[in-house]
Amino acid sequence: MTETPILLQRDGAVARLILNRPDKLNSLTLGMLVDLSAALTDIDGDDTVRAVILTGTGRGFCAGQDLTDHEAMDDTRAVRSVVERHYNPVIRQLRSLPQPVIAAVNGVAAGAGCSLALACDIAIATESAKFSNAFVNIGLIPDGGGSYFLPRMVGQARALGLSLLGEPIEAKTAAEWGLIWRSVADTDFTKDVDALARRLADMPTAAIGLIKHAINVSGHHSLEQQLAVEAELQAQAAETEDYQEGRAAFLEKRKPRFIGR
Repeated sequence: MTETPILLQRDGAVARLILNRPDKLNSLTLGMLVDLSAALTDIDGDDTVRAVILTGTGRGFCAGQDLTDHEAMDDTRAVRSVVERHYNPVIRQLRSLPQPVIAAVNGVAAGAGCSLALACDIAIATESAKFSNAFVNIGLIPDGGGSYFLPRMVGQARALGLSLLGEPIEAKTAAEWGLIWRSVADTDFTKDVDALARRLADMPTAAIGLIKHAINVSGHHSLEQQLAVEAELQAQAAETEDYQEGRAAFLEKRKPRFIGR
Protein backbone atom coordinates (compact mmCIF):
# COMPACT_ATOMS: atom_id res chain seq x y z
CA MET A 1 0.00 0.00 0.00
CA THR A 2 1.16 3.56 -0.68
CA GLU A 3 3.03 4.89 2.34
CA THR A 4 1.19 8.22 2.30
CA PRO A 5 -2.39 7.53 1.21
CA ILE A 6 -3.50 11.15 1.83
CA LEU A 7 -1.33 13.95 0.44
CA LEU A 8 -1.77 17.60 1.35
CA GLN A 9 0.01 19.98 -1.01
CA ARG A 10 0.04 23.78 -1.14
CA ASP A 11 0.29 26.09 -4.13
CA GLY A 12 -0.08 29.61 -2.81
CA ALA A 13 -3.61 30.03 -1.48
CA VAL A 14 -4.75 26.70 -2.94
CA ALA A 15 -4.58 23.46 -0.94
CA ARG A 16 -4.70 20.19 -2.86
CA LEU A 17 -5.91 17.07 -1.03
CA ILE A 18 -4.97 13.93 -2.93
CA LEU A 19 -6.27 10.41 -2.35
CA ASN A 20 -3.11 8.45 -3.03
CA ARG A 21 -3.72 4.71 -3.49
CA PRO A 22 -3.64 4.52 -7.29
CA ASP A 23 -3.15 0.75 -7.30
CA LYS A 24 -6.55 0.45 -5.54
CA LEU A 25 -8.30 3.26 -7.45
CA ASN A 26 -7.94 5.27 -4.23
CA SER A 27 -10.45 3.12 -2.38
CA LEU A 28 -10.88 4.23 1.22
CA THR A 29 -9.61 2.63 4.41
CA LEU A 30 -10.32 3.71 7.96
CA GLY A 31 -6.78 5.03 8.21
CA MET A 32 -7.30 7.18 5.11
CA LEU A 33 -10.49 8.65 6.55
CA VAL A 34 -8.67 9.51 9.79
CA ASP A 35 -5.88 11.20 7.82
CA LEU A 36 -8.36 12.99 5.55
CA SER A 37 -10.24 14.33 8.56
CA ALA A 38 -6.98 15.55 10.11
CA ALA A 39 -6.00 17.31 6.87
CA LEU A 40 -9.41 19.01 6.68
CA THR A 41 -8.98 20.17 10.27
CA ASP A 42 -5.62 21.71 9.37
CA ILE A 43 -7.16 23.49 6.35
CA ASP A 44 -10.09 24.76 8.41
CA GLY A 45 -7.72 26.45 10.81
CA ASP A 46 -5.50 28.02 8.13
CA ASP A 47 -6.82 31.34 6.88
CA THR A 48 -4.09 31.46 4.21
CA VAL A 49 -5.93 28.67 2.38
CA ARG A 50 -8.61 30.20 0.17
CA ALA A 51 -9.54 27.27 -2.08
CA VAL A 52 -9.31 23.48 -1.79
CA ILE A 53 -9.04 20.79 -4.46
CA LEU A 54 -9.93 17.18 -3.62
CA THR A 55 -8.73 14.69 -6.23
CA GLY A 56 -7.17 11.27 -6.73
CA THR A 57 -3.90 9.89 -8.01
CA GLY A 58 -3.81 7.82 -11.19
CA ARG A 59 -6.84 6.82 -13.22
CA GLY A 60 -9.46 6.95 -10.47
CA PHE A 61 -10.95 9.55 -8.14
CA CYS A 62 -12.17 7.07 -5.53
CA ALA A 63 -13.65 3.60 -5.95
CA GLY A 64 -15.39 3.76 -2.55
CA GLN A 65 -14.73 1.76 0.58
CA ASP A 66 -11.92 -0.77 0.32
CA LEU A 67 -13.77 -4.04 0.95
CA THR A 68 -10.50 -5.72 1.95
CA ASP A 69 -10.10 -3.33 4.89
CA HIS A 70 -10.76 -5.97 7.52
CA GLU A 71 -11.03 -3.50 10.38
CA ALA A 72 -13.98 -1.84 8.68
CA MET A 73 -15.69 -4.69 6.88
CA ASP A 74 -15.23 -7.99 8.72
CA ASP A 75 -17.38 -7.24 11.76
CA THR A 76 -20.86 -6.40 10.50
CA ARG A 77 -21.78 -5.08 13.94
CA ALA A 78 -19.16 -2.35 13.50
CA VAL A 79 -20.61 -0.97 10.24
CA ARG A 80 -22.71 1.65 12.01
CA SER A 81 -19.69 2.78 14.01
CA VAL A 82 -17.60 3.07 10.84
CA VAL A 83 -20.21 5.30 9.22
CA GLU A 84 -20.81 7.44 12.30
CA ARG A 85 -17.20 7.78 13.48
CA HIS A 86 -15.31 7.98 10.19
CA TYR A 87 -17.48 8.83 7.18
CA ASN A 88 -19.96 11.26 8.71
CA PRO A 89 -17.32 13.57 10.26
CA VAL A 90 -15.48 13.91 6.94
CA ILE A 91 -18.70 14.79 5.11
CA ARG A 92 -19.59 17.36 7.78
CA GLN A 93 -16.11 18.87 7.53
CA LEU A 94 -16.32 19.21 3.76
CA ARG A 95 -19.69 20.93 3.99
CA SER A 96 -18.70 23.30 6.79
CA LEU A 97 -15.29 24.44 5.55
CA PRO A 98 -15.31 28.20 4.96
CA GLN A 99 -13.21 27.70 1.85
CA PRO A 100 -14.71 26.49 -1.45
CA VAL A 101 -13.95 22.82 -2.13
CA ILE A 102 -13.56 21.54 -5.69
CA ALA A 103 -13.98 17.83 -6.38
CA ALA A 104 -11.61 17.23 -9.30
CA VAL A 105 -12.96 13.88 -10.47
CA ASN A 106 -10.20 12.42 -12.61
CA GLY A 107 -11.72 8.96 -13.04
CA VAL A 108 -14.20 6.57 -11.47
CA ALA A 109 -16.17 7.90 -8.47
CA ALA A 110 -18.08 4.96 -7.03
CA GLY A 111 -19.97 4.29 -3.82
CA ALA A 112 -18.48 6.35 -1.01
CA GLY A 113 -16.21 7.96 -3.60
CA CYS A 114 -19.28 9.30 -5.39
CA SER A 115 -20.67 10.58 -2.08
CA LEU A 116 -17.34 12.27 -1.35
CA ALA A 117 -17.44 14.11 -4.67
CA LEU A 118 -21.05 15.21 -4.14
CA ALA A 119 -20.20 16.59 -0.69
CA CYS A 120 -17.83 19.11 -2.26
CA ASP A 121 -19.04 22.53 -3.38
CA ILE A 122 -18.17 22.29 -7.07
CA ALA A 123 -17.45 19.06 -8.94
CA ILE A 124 -15.60 19.08 -12.25
CA ALA A 125 -14.83 15.81 -14.03
CA THR A 126 -12.91 14.49 -16.98
CA GLU A 127 -15.09 13.31 -19.86
CA SER A 128 -13.82 9.78 -19.22
CA ALA A 129 -14.91 9.82 -15.56
CA LYS A 130 -17.90 7.81 -14.39
CA PHE A 131 -20.15 8.16 -11.36
CA SER A 132 -21.70 5.12 -9.71
CA ASN A 133 -23.92 4.95 -6.65
CA ALA A 134 -23.09 1.27 -6.43
CA PHE A 135 -23.88 0.42 -2.80
CA VAL A 136 -26.78 -1.83 -3.81
CA ASN A 137 -24.37 -4.09 -5.70
CA ILE A 138 -22.96 -5.31 -2.38
CA GLY A 139 -26.25 -5.19 -0.48
CA LEU A 140 -25.79 -1.83 1.25
CA ILE A 141 -27.48 1.57 1.10
CA PRO A 142 -25.88 4.89 0.06
CA ASP A 143 -23.96 6.53 2.88
CA GLY A 144 -21.57 9.45 3.14
CA GLY A 145 -24.56 11.71 2.51
CA GLY A 146 -25.38 9.99 -0.78
CA SER A 147 -29.06 9.56 0.01
CA TYR A 148 -29.20 13.26 0.97
CA PHE A 149 -27.31 14.82 -1.93
CA LEU A 150 -28.66 12.77 -4.83
CA PRO A 151 -32.38 13.62 -4.69
CA ARG A 152 -31.59 17.27 -4.06
CA MET A 153 -29.30 17.40 -7.07
CA VAL A 154 -31.07 15.27 -9.66
CA GLY A 155 -34.59 14.70 -8.30
CA GLN A 156 -36.16 11.62 -6.75
CA ALA A 157 -36.70 9.65 -9.97
CA ARG A 158 -33.07 9.80 -11.04
CA ALA A 159 -31.82 9.38 -7.46
CA LEU A 160 -33.80 6.17 -7.12
CA GLY A 161 -32.70 4.94 -10.53
CA LEU A 162 -29.04 5.51 -9.70
CA SER A 163 -29.39 3.98 -6.24
CA LEU A 164 -31.59 0.97 -7.02
CA LEU A 165 -29.79 -0.10 -10.19
CA GLY A 166 -26.25 0.81 -9.20
CA GLU A 167 -25.35 1.55 -12.82
CA PRO A 168 -22.61 4.07 -13.67
CA ILE A 169 -23.26 7.22 -15.65
CA GLU A 170 -20.72 9.14 -17.71
CA ALA A 171 -19.50 12.58 -16.70
CA LYS A 172 -21.35 14.24 -19.57
CA THR A 173 -24.64 12.79 -18.31
CA ALA A 174 -23.77 13.74 -14.74
CA ALA A 175 -23.33 17.35 -15.88
CA GLU A 176 -26.58 17.32 -17.88
CA TRP A 177 -28.45 16.01 -14.83
CA GLY A 178 -26.95 18.61 -12.49
CA LEU A 179 -24.94 16.08 -10.50
CA ILE A 180 -21.72 18.00 -11.21
CA TRP A 181 -20.81 21.51 -12.37
CA ARG A 182 -19.27 20.43 -15.68
CA SER A 183 -17.24 17.83 -17.54
CA VAL A 184 -14.17 18.79 -19.54
CA ALA A 185 -11.89 17.10 -22.02
CA ASP A 186 -9.30 14.89 -20.34
CA THR A 187 -6.50 16.90 -21.98
CA ASP A 188 -7.84 20.16 -20.47
CA PHE A 189 -8.67 18.79 -17.04
CA THR A 190 -5.63 19.83 -14.99
CA LYS A 191 -5.51 23.28 -16.57
CA ASP A 192 -9.22 23.89 -16.03
CA VAL A 193 -9.16 22.66 -12.41
CA ASP A 194 -6.16 24.86 -11.58
CA ALA A 195 -7.79 27.88 -13.23
CA LEU A 196 -11.01 27.33 -11.29
CA ALA A 197 -9.12 26.99 -8.00
CA ARG A 198 -7.12 30.17 -8.63
CA ARG A 199 -10.29 32.05 -9.54
CA LEU A 200 -12.00 30.97 -6.31
CA ALA A 201 -8.88 31.76 -4.27
CA ASP A 202 -9.00 35.33 -5.56
CA MET A 203 -12.60 35.80 -4.45
CA PRO A 204 -13.88 37.04 -1.05
CA THR A 205 -13.40 34.00 1.18
CA ALA A 206 -15.72 35.18 3.96
CA ALA A 207 -18.58 35.76 1.53
CA ILE A 208 -18.01 32.33 -0.03
CA GLY A 209 -18.24 30.67 3.38
CA LEU A 210 -21.47 32.51 4.11
CA ILE A 211 -22.89 31.61 0.68
CA LYS A 212 -22.10 27.95 1.35
CA HIS A 213 -23.90 28.13 4.68
CA ALA A 214 -26.94 29.88 3.24
CA ILE A 215 -27.39 27.32 0.46
CA ASN A 216 -26.68 24.33 2.70
CA VAL A 217 -29.40 25.26 5.21
CA SER A 218 -31.97 26.42 2.64
CA GLY A 219 -33.34 22.94 2.00
CA HIS A 220 -34.62 22.70 5.56
CA HIS A 221 -36.23 26.12 5.75
CA SER A 222 -39.44 27.84 4.80
CA LEU A 223 -39.12 31.01 2.74
CA GLU A 224 -39.57 33.11 5.86
CA GLN A 225 -36.86 31.21 7.70
CA GLN A 226 -34.47 31.57 4.79
CA LEU A 227 -35.15 35.28 4.44
CA ALA A 228 -34.12 35.63 8.09
CA VAL A 229 -30.93 33.65 7.42
CA GLU A 230 -30.12 35.87 4.47
CA ALA A 231 -30.57 39.03 6.53
CA GLU A 232 -28.27 37.72 9.27
CA LEU A 233 -25.55 36.48 6.92
CA GLN A 234 -25.70 39.60 4.77
CA ALA A 235 -25.07 41.69 7.87
CA GLN A 236 -22.00 39.56 8.59
CA ALA A 237 -20.76 39.89 5.00
CA ALA A 238 -21.17 43.67 5.12
CA GLU A 239 -18.76 43.83 8.06
CA THR A 240 -15.87 42.33 6.07
CA GLU A 241 -12.97 44.21 4.51
CA ASP A 242 -13.68 42.39 1.24
CA TYR A 243 -17.12 43.98 1.03
CA GLN A 244 -15.58 47.41 1.43
CA GLU A 245 -13.06 46.58 -1.29
CA GLY A 246 -15.69 45.11 -3.60
CA ARG A 247 -17.93 48.16 -3.25
CA ALA A 248 -15.03 50.57 -3.76
CA ALA A 249 -13.83 48.67 -6.84
CA PHE A 250 -17.33 48.72 -8.34
CA LEU A 251 -17.67 52.47 -7.84
CA GLU A 252 -14.16 53.10 -9.16
CA LYS A 253 -14.72 50.78 -12.13
CA ARG A 254 -11.69 48.61 -11.41
CA LYS A 255 -11.02 44.98 -10.57
CA PRO A 256 -11.32 44.26 -6.84
CA ARG A 257 -8.33 42.98 -4.86
CA PHE A 258 -9.85 40.75 -2.19
CA ILE A 259 -7.69 39.76 0.78
CA GLY A 260 -9.94 37.04 2.18
CA ARG A 261 -11.27 38.73 5.32
